[in-house]
Amino acid sequence: MAEIKRIPIDEFQKRGYLQELNRRFLHPLGMALEVAVADDGTVTLGGIWDYRDDPEGIYFDTSEAKLNGRAAAVAEEWASKEAPRRAALGYMVQPAGLAPEDFDG
Repeated sequence: MAEIKRIPIDEFQKRGYLQELNRRFLHPLGMALEVAVADDGTVTLGGIWDYRDDPEGIYFDTSEAKLNGRAAAVAEEWASKEAPRRAALGYMVQPAGLAPEDFDG
């Protein structure tokens, strides 16, 4: 089996992937994946916040300038992956096979 490639957590955060994972998926469910920065600057995954009992979930302060820039960068990368992924697999997001609305085909 080929070696698994990994992205450093600080790059995952800086490129907006963490923000978009939280904003698009975890926040509406009342959760958030956090990063922790050690005294030596090492960045690791810190844990998952749990506010599932909050009816509206979690949201970002939209006054943060980085929010839109990071979201746009991830959206652009998503768009660049869509055509080849659909051509090869027939979908962008893998269907769970639960119901027709689970398939974004």
